[in-house]
Amino acid sequence: MENIVLIGMPGSGKSTVGVLLAKALGYGFLDVDLVIQQREGALLQEILDTRGVEAFLDAEEEAVCSVSCTGNVIAPGGSAICREKAALHLKSLGPVVYLKVPLEELSQRIQNLSTRGIAMEPGQTLADILAYRAPLYDKYADLVIDCGGGQTLAQTARIVRERLEEFRSRT
Repeated sequence: MENIVLIGMPGSGKSTVGVLLAKALGYGFLDVDLVIQQREGALLQEILDTRGVEAFLDAEEEAVCSVSCTGNVIAPGGSAICREKAALHLKSLGPVVYLKVPLEELSQRIQNLSTRGIAMEPGQTLADILAYRAPLYDKYADLVIDCGGGQTLAQTARIVRERLEEFRSRT
């Protein structure tokens, strides 16, 4: 039994959709942000505040590359695709599904931008991050799921499941 990897921006619903999908499929669920926190002994925002973005991305890459499992829905942090080694490791774990959410909706969903543990340099905006990461999400994704338009996370989980079945039947 392979894994399913959900990628996307912070606020795209990776963790919630991941749990719903795992329950529906009888899979486990792995939140890589928690792996980082356990390995580093600090919250994501603490790592960013005390060590900076590059050190955070290093820690994230190490945590992602440490993941070795089967039968799980895996939700890495939104910046996991910023390091090629981490992104390629995620691809090796199973099909990668990009939960694509429009900027306006992400802005509504994320109220705690400065305390949420998002890898961003001072002065960067959510729009800046999306502009940088969107091509990377597209590059590494096997499937892209458009999640805009007020779609609920439960609907997203159902769509991901359906699209994965179609994807698997083609591969």
